[in-house]
Amino acid sequence: MKEAIPSALIAEQNEKLARDLHKDYDALGEKLSRTGLDIEQLTARAQAFELAVPSWGAGTGGTRFARFPGVGEPRNIFEKVEDCAVIHQLSGCTPLISPHFPWDQVEDFSELKQYADSYGMGWGSVNSNTFQDQPGQTHSYKYGSLSHTAEAVREQAVAHNLACIEWGRQLDSKALTVWVGDGSNHPGQQHFQRAFERYLDSARTIYSALPDDWEMHIEHKMFEPAFYSTVIQDWGSNILAAMELGDKCKSLVDLGHHAPNVNIEMIVSRLIQFKKLGGFHFNDSKYGDDDLDSGSLHPYQQFLIFNELVDAEYRQQDGFGPDYMLDQSHNVTDPIESLINSAVEVQRSYIKALVVDREALNSYQENNDALMASNTLKAAFNIDVSPILAMARLRGKGAIDPIAVYRASGYRAETGKKRPASGGSSSGIV
Repeated sequence: MKEAIPSALIAEQNEKLARDLHKDYDALGEKLSRTGLDIEQLTARAQAFELAVPSWGAGTGGTRFARFPGVGEPRNIFEKVEDCAVIHQLSGCTPLISPHFPWDQVEDFSELKQYADSYGMGWGSVNSNTFQDQPGQTHSYKYGSLSHTAEAVREQAVAHNLACIEWGRQLDSKALTVWVGDGSNHPGQQHFQRAFERYLDSARTIYSALPDDWEMHIEHKMFEPAFYSTVIQDWGSNILAAMELGDKCKSLVDLGHHAPNVNIEMIVSRLIQFKKLGGFHFNDSKYGDDDLDSGSLHPYQQFLIFNELVDAEYRQQDGFGPDYMLDQSHNVTDPIESLINSAVEVQRSYIKALVVDREALNSYQENNDALMASNTLKAAFNIDVSPILAMARLRGKGAIDPIAVYRASGYRAETGKKRPASGGSSSGIV
């Protein structure tokens, strides 16, 4: 198997930190054992945890005002695979790549799959793109795609999604994620009900083409690029559409796509309850959909979301098995470093949620003891599970300190030599 980062370098760097890690790990294990927790079981769960990295996240992001390219940015999907392999090799928890079409379209998908296989990487959900016009496209999506008033435009958008399913099938993916920017910018511009009816009609055609073992994940977004209304604007429209389409259609939750102060963890609970939670796009947000690094601003909220997810595991709820993926825009950091950090932070939230004393929490909830119920969650959140995460990486031949190893490798400088800069700044999010 190809190595994006020399394993000898990882081992050399790990050796410097292993002794202290074992001490910290043993100390944490002793502390956890007092509450009946087995650190080895938690470490095994950390090793088994997986989430996908977005192919587009490997490049420098931007805003509608400007984008400032970074050194050694990937120029095609093959180079994105290389960068994603670095993230997985060092973090140990990102074995899947989520591609976006037509950005990642190639002539020979068997070649692409073999290339990813050579790095030990698989493929997560495939993403369609009908929110922007592509070169050579017959009809424009300026006024919508799957919900457009013109049948020809809707047919073009449907055809693209069907092509995405076929490309994903060749990569051995098992899900299609559909997000549309359809909506309106002026009151009266769009008939809300008719637009939703057209969306559902288009989505039914896509749904009917899904392979038997596939799912279709609908992604909602409150605003942008439409600023007055969007066709799938929140989890309500999302779950209604998913219920209308069928059992294989589920809702996808992007943490940055909600109204301010919305209780996302409760939304997650509702979707789990009705077997409609398809997956996540993990990121963080301050003012709007700015796709900041996961856990960089609201780690407690991320933990509370995982509390609901782990609760569903604990209760063995039927139909539960969401896909986890990062979805971020890295404007001022090295995308590889941000994705490594974010992957670890998502994994951290998962392990902390496993530490929650579920029996005690349930008892406090049943007895309406609000303070102690809250304190039970905070007790788990305040435990530093870093030794567990680091040990999981060590045992999986990853890096105890992923960022330090990445910087020591000189990978970014080397890619800068191999991948010449494409030019100056430009507008538009990648």
